Amino acid sequence: MLRAATLASGSSGNCAVVSDGRIHILIDAGISTRRISQGLKGLGLELRHISGVLITHEHTDHVAALPVLCKQTQAALYTAEDTAYELCRKWSGLEARFRVFEPGQRFAVGGLEVGTFATSHDCACPVGYWATDGTRKLVLCTDTGVVTPEAREGVRGADTLIGEFNYDPEMLRTGPYPFHLQERIRGNWGHLSNEMGGRLAAWAGAQGTRRVVLAHLSQENNRPGLALEAARRALGELGLGEKDVELVSAPRSEPTGWFEV
Repeated sequence: MLRAATLASGSSGNCAVVSDGRIHILIDAGISTRRISQGLKGLGLELRHISGVLITHEHTDHVAALPVLCKQTQAALYTAEDTAYELCRKWSGLEARFRVFEPGQRFAVGGLEVGTFATSHDCACPVGYWATDGTRKLVLCTDTGVVTPEAREGVRGADTLIGEFNYDPEMLRTGPYPFHLQERIRGNWGHLSNEMGGRLAAWAGAQGTRRVVLAHLSQENNRPGLALEAARRALGELGLGEKDVELVSAPRSEPTGWFEV
């Protein structure tokens, strides 16, 4: 049985876990190792159970725990080659831990098959991931300014999608961020708005996805209610409702608990 949970999701830190009951993998590690450990314990796991960490990109809110995590676990680090290069420039001594790939490649972590796809973000080589046990498919697609063709294909066939709903356009426009940062966020190498995330969620739902986890909500520029409203509206435009696609807003600083993929 494939299960997943988010331990934290938002601009201040991101970490998720996917497991088939035997192999347990983190997706990003952007909160402290202590918080990861606490979150895993709530799921019945310990740090020593982690077999690998899938890294989407090198921004701090996705990788902050890596140096300490590598001291406390034997987990391999999986990421695109250019991302690994940037992380090795930042932290020495991690080189031997990396298992690098080019976006689009697939690989096995124990009994799980993992797929990768290119996203669009202002960093070295951003990617999203899917993982399958051969029966169910989980997809994580966050930190992308547009839904790339590769991302759309990666999302196709997902049973559960963890997708980005980063900002509400009006909150971003009237909020505290300076104009240049607003432009970065809403640009093609920034983040998905609620409306863009909703369109991807609805498209996925039309392909058979039955759960969408609304992820990476900005603390300053979004609210869970606004993201959920946008997702419901997009689903409704395709004749879908929450009886067809379950919507869950990932907490910013707390674990979700396990959900079956």
